[in-house]
This record gives sequence, structure tokens and C-alpha cells, in this order.
Amino acid sequence: MDVTDDRAAVFWRAHEDLPREAPGSEATTALLLRLVGPLPDEPRVVDVGCGTGPSAVPLARLTGGRVVAVDLHPPFLERLRERARAAGVGDRVEPLRASMDALPLAPASVDLVWAEGSAYVMGFDAALAAWGPLLRPGGTLVLTEAEWLVPDPSPEARAFWDAGYPAMRTTAQNVAAAQGAGFTVAAGYVLPETDWAAYYEPLARRLTQLRAEGVDAGVLAEVGAEIEVRARHGADYGYTAYVLRPRG
Repeated sequence: MDVTDDRAAVFWRAHEDLPREAPGSEATTALLLRLVGPLPDEPRVVDVGCGTGPSAVPLARLTGGRVVAVDLHPPFLERLRERARAAGVGDRVEPLRASMDALPLAPASVDLVWAEGSAYVMGFDAALAAWGPLLRPGGTLVLTEAEWLVPDPSPEARAFWDAGYPAMRTTAQNVAAAQGAGFTVAAGYVLPETDWAAYYEPLARRLTQLRAEGVDAGVLAEVGAEIEVRARHGADYGYTAYVLRPRG
């Protein structure tokens, strides 16, 4: 196993069975759903990059619909099945192993496309282009996107995000991009700091556990670097949730 393999293995050990894989909370999911407004009876929902189901499960419960929950990582999908069964919505959550940039879904077949913390994998513009056509007339796209919140972020924050997401933009730039792609921005919401804690606190505990088990401290530091950057420069960036509707 080379160094790259070591890092990948430690990453998955660090993230295995965490409550969530991005900033967010069930309270934020519920708030965004209220901002969406009325949905059809038993709507068809697609949760893109569902992870272990922190959004898919409450979406099934709150909408009364069927949720197609998409991810590429089989252990995440298995944990999703367990969570859905435990929440009593196992019959309304359909795990689907697929790439988010090539979803095997028919155009105009979905009432609500949902993506918390996953659009950055494709980039904001590519996500809008790929997921917008899935919506039925009157459908809504909800996603959260990492954004710069200040015009001049710190060099450390810039270096960290440029390494993993060089296309990261400001809120104004993303609003303009959404409008240019044919969407109306029905609502926007900057996720609160508690939503970051819901992601980072379990991850930090897992890293402490792995250090105690003797896992390479240097590799663990790389995995946990985002927590340190957030602690020092969290005011420079955030996740913004968008409620988007295709015009016309």
C-alpha cells in the first residue's frame, strides 16, 4: 500500500458511520423544506450525494413522498438502509448507487432535487445543468454550496479551499450564475455555525480515537486540517443553501 492508499484508508476510517458528511442539521433540512413550499401529494424526491441519509430520511418523513437516495459509496448506502428502517421509512427510501453527474433518471420525472454538501463535487454550474432537467414543471432544486463570505479571504483559507475546490465563488457570483442558468432564486440561507459543529464534532472525536489507536498522526492531521482552518478562518467562508426554481 503506497502513501496515497494510506491516506485514503485513513480518510474512510475517519468518516465511517459519521452522522453526516457535510455541514447541516435536521433543523436546517426542515427549514429549507418549508421554504420550498407546497409539494404534490407523495412527491418524488431525489437526494444527490445522500451519504448515510441525514437528509434522505427526514425528507421521506416530512414530505410523505418517495426518496431516491444517490451515492457511490456502498457502505454509506447500507447505513442509509439501516437508518431508514429504524425511522420507519424504509419502504419510501430507495438507495441508488450512481454517479451524481450521470443520474439514471428520466427528464422531468422529479418534484424535488435535494443536494446538501455534494454539489461542490461537480461544481455549482455543472450541478445546475445536470439536475435542473430532472425537474417536473413546478419542481424545485435545493442545494447547499461552499462560498466565500468576504471579498478578501485569508491566505490560509484560500489555499485550503483552492486545493480542493478552486471554483469556489462568492454568494453574489453564485446567485448570478443560477439566474444565468435559467433559475429563480426563491430563497437563500447561510448555514449557522451549529451546522458546522454537527459535522466537525463527531469527526474530531473519531480522529482522537484513531490517534489513540496509533494511526499515523501526520495523515490524521491532513484529514482533520479542515477543522483547524474552520476554527481560525470560519468567518471567511460558509455553506449557503439555495432554493431554486426553473423559470418558465
